Amino acid sequence: MEYVYSAMLLHSAKQEISEDKVSAILKSAGLQADSAKVKALVASLKGVNIDEAIKQAAVQQVVAAPAAAPAVGAKAAEKKEEDSAKAAEAAAEGLGSLFG
Repeated sequence: MEYVYSAMLLHSAKQEISEDKVSAILKSAGLQADSAKVKALVASLKGVNIDEAIKQAAVQQVVAAPAAAPAVGAKAAEKKEEDSAKAAEAAAEGLGSLFG
């Protein structure tokens, strides 16, 4: 993850994303850079419009968020039913001890 963060930092600073710069950022953070991972990151980002990729990721999150909302509501309703069932059970146990 820190490799991607270093590339994003370079991008936001309007710097070229190169192996030397990514390695330098990782070193300044106290990490030992794996040269194979650095090379793979730089190679995979060649020709990628990072600004466009970030915009697409943001749009996907916004679209996905409303779809998740009904599931949360369903879980809350299920939890209420479960709580009321437990309360009824506890009340029944209390009544049972009166006659037991």
